[in-house]
Amino acid sequence: MSKKWQITVPGSTANLGPGFDSIGLSLSLYLKLTVSPQDEWEIIHLSEGLPKKFEIKDHLIYKIAHETAKQYNREMPSCRIEITSELPFARGIGSSAAAIVAGIEIANLLCDLQLSVQDKLNLSSQFEGHPDNATASVLGGLTISTMDEAGNVDTIHIHDLEASFVLFIPNVKLKTSEARDVLPKTFQRPYAVQASAGANMLAAALVLKDYERIGKYMESDLFHEPFRAELIPYYHEIRKEAKKAGAYGTALSGAGPTMISIIPNSIGQQFVAKMEELFPTHKIILTKPDQCGVYVEEISSVSKAIE
Repeated sequence: MSKKWQITVPGSTANLGPGFDSIGLSLSLYLKLTVSPQDEWEIIHLSEGLPKKFEIKDHLIYKIAHETAKQYNREMPSCRIEITSELPFARGIGSSAAAIVAGIEIANLLCDLQLSVQDKLNLSSQFEGHPDNATASVLGGLTISTMDEAGNVDTIHIHDLEASFVLFIPNVKLKTSEARDVLPKTFQRPYAVQASAGANMLAAALVLKDYERIGKYMESDLFHEPFRAELIPYYHEIRKEAKKAGAYGTALSGAGPTMISIIPNSIGQQFVAKMEELFPTHKIILTKPDQCGVYVEEISSVSKAIE
């Protein structure tokens, strides 16, 4: 029997308010791929939200797999990839970063690159352009990261946040490039100092797992949310009603248009029911941080085990 693998990659949220391009949180929503070598490339989308028509050579996973192999002077062999996804595209929950992490893993498996975790952090962050979503998808949990000019990533990795997260996903897309177009090119120094202080406090609160402060500083952003708020359906109303219903705090997920609240574990279902009542045009999802990160399992022997 030829080898076959299942690759599971968690989605992610980024920024969490002022943690701009550096704080990432994995989510228990997944991109799943079944990969097997064959003579010609074949990519099959099995989920409703994935495009039905596409050129394989334009597919992000195909491009990343080839580019990864090329960086290690290997020839990327052909394979069949079946894909299911719980990550809607262009909604701010890390669909592109998950695809990048998956593409790297495919090259790692089929070219036997034997990449280290640090290699995967560096490569995925370089391809993505910043390390927030990418590191969260590789490691799981919460990540606070930086990437230097040479593409080397340094990450502080935090496990076991004792809180739940609620996504407010509108039925509109917002590409990160469009969301970046509304941001100022420069900030005055006093404004930048205040903005970075909020980011510092958010990072410290996350390390301490001080949930009240996490919520407070998630809502303190000055780097991007004030400029993107008008692009986001019901931005102000969601923040206000979530707080009234018991959320610690609410912020944009990545560049938006999805918003994310951090809430006590104990109020999950009642919070979701209230938000569904107030925001019927949004898909409301209760989730927790993923704890594994990217996970690879060889499945070639599964059918024999079942027999």
